[in-house]
Amino acid sequence: MANVEVRRVGRHDFVAENDRGASVRLGRSGAEGAFSPVELLLAAAAGCAVVTAETLVTRRVGEGGLVARARDVRPEGAHELDAIPITLDYDTSALDDEQLAALDQVVRRAVEQLCTVTRTLKKAPPAPLILPGPVPPGPVGRPTFG
Repeated sequence: MANVEVRRVGRHDFVAENDRGASVRLGRSGAEGAFSPVELLLAAAAGCAVVTAETLVTRRVGEGGLVARARDVRPEGAHELDAIPITLDYDTSALDDEQLAALDQVVRRAVEQLCTVTRTLKKAPPAPLILPGPVPPGPVGRPTFG
């Protein structure tokens, strides 16, 4: 299981770290040298798709030029995304129509079945906010996992 810790290192400046020592700067939208939380969400979705598709694509079209892009689709000022379209781009000029259709099918199937991030986004699981202090009365409480 993956765990990430996000620690404040300055005003509107944070660092996310995993237990393998990787880190990324995180801040408000537009912060120089940092990803916004939404940009990290987009990177996670595009990254999951490209990591899942990598071997399938490079085995058929070669090593160069595999790129994934994700877009933030929402009305101006909205605080939730309406969609996260993901585009995989790679050179298919060496493939005939049959090979291209087969690659399309296998990549779509792999991403739909194996990409944890995009599968989770489609499912929209709960994301409870856990704060320090006593648990308030009512339906909000400390969730149990496992």
